[in-house]
Amino acid sequence: MPTSLDKPPILFLGTQMARAGAQEVLLTQARWFHAQGYSVQVAFFYDKEGLQEEWLAAHPFPIHNLRAWRWDADAFSNILRLLPGLLRLWFLLRRERVQIVEAFTPHSNVLGLPVAWLARVSQRIATHHGYIEGASQGLARAHGWLVSSGLATHMVAVSERVRRIAIEEEGARAERVSVITNGIELADVQKFSKAEIASLRASLDVPESTLLALTVGRLMEQKGHTYLLDAIPQILQQCPDVVFAFAGEGPLRAELEAKASELGISEAIRFLGLRDDIPSLLQAADIFLMPSLWEGLPIAMLEAMRATLPIVVSEVEGVEDVIVDGRNGVLVASKDVPGLAAAVIKLLKDPQRRVKLGEAGRETLAVEYTVERMCKQYEALFLNQNTGDDRA
Repeated sequence: MPTSLDKPPILFLGTQMARAGAQEVLLTQARWFHAQGYSVQVAFFYDKEGLQEEWLAAHPFPIHNLRAWRWDADAFSNILRLLPGLLRLWFLLRRERVQIVEAFTPHSNVLGLPVAWLARVSQRIATHHGYIEGASQGLARAHGWLVSSGLATHMVAVSERVRRIAIEEEGARAERVSVITNGIELADVQKFSKAEIASLRASLDVPESTLLALTVGRLMEQKGHTYLLDAIPQILQQCPDVVFAFAGEGPLRAELEAKASELGISEAIRFLGLRDDIPSLLQAADIFLMPSLWEGLPIAMLEAMRATLPIVVSEVEGVEDVIVDGRNGVLVASKDVPGLAAAVIKLLKDPQRRVKLGEAGRETLAVEYTVERMCKQYEALFLNQNTGDDRA
C-alpha cells in the first residue's frame, strides 16, 4: 500500500457538470482517491446544469468551474471564454502542484492534456469511454495523435472494443492504451420498502399488477429509443399489462413523444424527464432495457445489475464485454426491432428467468465491476507508469 509520501496530487478533469455516466465515474474515482489520502482536485470546463454548489456541498474536495464555455452561447463568445478558461486550468495545476491529470471526455482530453503538458504535469491520462455522438473525424484523430505524440502519457479505454477503436480508427499507439473497466459501489444504495415502491409506482400511474420496463439515459440518437418505441406495439400485442418508463431528458424528447402518439402507444409510455431517484426507480422496475446504438461501458446498465434487474441490451462495444447472452442478461443486435421485441416478450412472460438473470447480473457486477477494483487499477497505473516524459 502506498504511503502518504507516495501519493501525488491528482486532478480529475471533465468537460461539463451534468448528471451523466462519465461525470459519475469521475466523481466516484475522486471520492475513492480522496478517501485513500490523496490530494484531489476536480475541474470542469463549464457547469451546464448549475450543479457546482450542490456538488461542492456533497464532496470533501474542491470542484472547480473553469468557466471556459457556455452551452447556450455562440461560437465566437465561447472562443473568447475558452482561452481564459485554459489559463485558469494552467494556474490551478501549477498552484496545486498537480502531478497526475486524468481527463474523462474527448474534449477534456484534447483541450486539457496539452495544458497539463505545458504545466509540467508528469502523468497525463486520457480516458476513452467510446464513440461520442456528434464528434468529428478530426476530434477522433486528435484523440489518437494526443497519445502517439506524448501529450497524453497513457490512454485508458473502458472496454476491449473501445481500445480497438482507439488504435485502429484513431491511430493511438497500442502500447500506450490499456483497458480498465468502469465500476460502481455495491453497498451505497438505500433499500426501499414495499410500501415505498408501491407509492412510487402509483405516482407513475403503474398498477400493482402491471409490469414496469425501465430505460435510463439521455434522450438522444445514441440511446436507440426510437427502435424501442417501434418494438413496443409488438410487445403490447403479446404482453398488454406492461408500462415503459423513459428516465432522462434530451433533444429528442418532443420527437419521441410524437412518435409514441403516432404509434398509438402513449398510454403505455411514461416520459419521466430528469430524475434524482434512479435507484428507487430501478427497484420499482421489473426489467431494464438499453437499446443503444453505441456505448463505452454504461453506468446505467451496471446500476441495473446492482438492483438485480434482468436486462435486455444491445450488443455494442463495452456491453459485450460484460453480458453473456442468456447467462447474466439478454443481448440483441443494435437496431433490430423484431429481435428486441421478441427478447422482451420472452423475458416478460418468464418470471423465473427474470429472477435468474437478475441474480446472475448482480453476481457478475460484484466480482468484476466494483469501484474498489476499478480504482486500484488506476492507482497502479498512476504509481507505476513509465511516462516516457523526457523533459528536464
